[in-house]
Amino acid sequence: MSIPSQLNRTLGLRIAIIVVMGNIIGSGVYKKVAPMAAELHSPGWVLICWLLGGVITLMGALCNAEIASMLANTGGEYAYYKKIYGRFFSFLYGWSNFTAIKTAAVAGIAYVFAQSLHSIVQLPPLLASWADVNIAGVFYPFAGFNVKFAAIVLIALLTWINTTGLKTGAGLSTVLMLLVLAGITLIVVSGLSSSQANLPSVFSLETSNASPVTMSAVFTAMLAAFWAYEGWNSVGFLGGEIKNPHRNVPLSITIGLLLVITLYFLVNMTYLAVLSTPNMEQVHAANNTIAAVEAVKTFAGSTGVFLISLLILVTTLGCTHATILSNARTYYAMATEKVFFSKVARLNKAKVPGNALWFQGTWACLLVLSGTFDQLTDMLIFAAFIYYGATTLGVFILRKKMPDTPRPYKVWGYPVVPALFILFCILLVSNTLIERPREAGIGLTLILLGIPFYWWFRRSKD
Repeated sequence: MSIPSQLNRTLGLRIAIIVVMGNIIGSGVYKKVAPMAAELHSPGWVLICWLLGGVITLMGALCNAEIASMLANTGGEYAYYKKIYGRFFSFLYGWSNFTAIKTAAVAGIAYVFAQSLHSIVQLPPLLASWADVNIAGVFYPFAGFNVKFAAIVLIALLTWINTTGLKTGAGLSTVLMLLVLAGITLIVVSGLSSSQANLPSVFSLETSNASPVTMSAVFTAMLAAFWAYEGWNSVGFLGGEIKNPHRNVPLSITIGLLLVITLYFLVNMTYLAVLSTPNMEQVHAANNTIAAVEAVKTFAGSTGVFLISLLILVTTLGCTHATILSNARTYYAMATEKVFFSKVARLNKAKVPGNALWFQGTWACLLVLSGTFDQLTDMLIFAAFIYYGATTLGVFILRKKMPDTPRPYKVWGYPVVPALFILFCILLVSNTLIERPREAGIGLTLILLGIPFYWWFRRSKD
């Protein structure tokens, strides 16, 4: 049987929306409210930052949607950047996805899945005597290896599932997303209707430490929110497999993100209604404690703790799966143009880029060994916003460069909305360089490693 060379357009709008939501809803909805409360000391300001993060993300998404409606294709931004900035920048983005952004997202979410699993079944210790083995005093690959090994097994299993066919992968995404939505809805309804809920306190702007909220604190808190919103653009990587992509790609991004913003606001309002800000700060100080678990414990007891732990498992399973499903298509697109490893350009008998999936999975497993959840998320958010800003700048460039090209969707509020989003990206990247120099430095190093690889790939091509 011959191996196909073209991707099939089999995914409709409903599945595309599910892919968007599945890539976004992961660990952040359960974990990030605690560090935000510890930074802001005010429930009202925490909710404001969730909304601000969602609005800013939506601004970037709307800008992305204009370009997606023009240039819908497999590879997402990778395909867009070729039109905007040329092949080198396009390659650098794809390389960054592989080394620092999307694979780090897979690794980070799988890590949280493994942590949640460990809290339920107590995974046996593995290689405990090797825990102090380190690389330059920075990376401790065998520390907590039982949890890391579980994350690696999950990545390998979901990678294999996705090599069996796109419909199999998309079907699993649908089932998992429905379970997640049902679980989060139950938390909101049960929590807000419980006797422990103090709804008026949720909207208070007073701080628990009597100090005013600073702009720096707002920016730092929104870093956590942005991790929770990360992944909204992943459907663009499936452009070659989506029906009517010029319509469905931008529409799925917009609808999916609006639904997630609404969901995040309601569930975080629930957490803050049943747990006071000082209690949230204690949860953050405890490190391994998950805010959602502690919140549910207040109104549902031990049964609720078990059920929310299962929900976290399902959510992180779904998000890991959705991220694996969509992002390997970028590396496939690169390889077909001979600017990535040649074996990645092959489709398997199921008409999916199997080798690209395994390349992605292997690197994600190495990232699991390299660091902690917070290190991975800080690094990828820093790198991602460099490119989000570049995509938005592309709206201006393409309106000058390709004025007559049909645009099924045009960004609302042009030119103010794109300009504001670009400004925010600059501020966020600058703030991360100052406040998180280690994570930003690692991210920049991985990105810049793409330069010699680009010339090597081009030389091999010639």
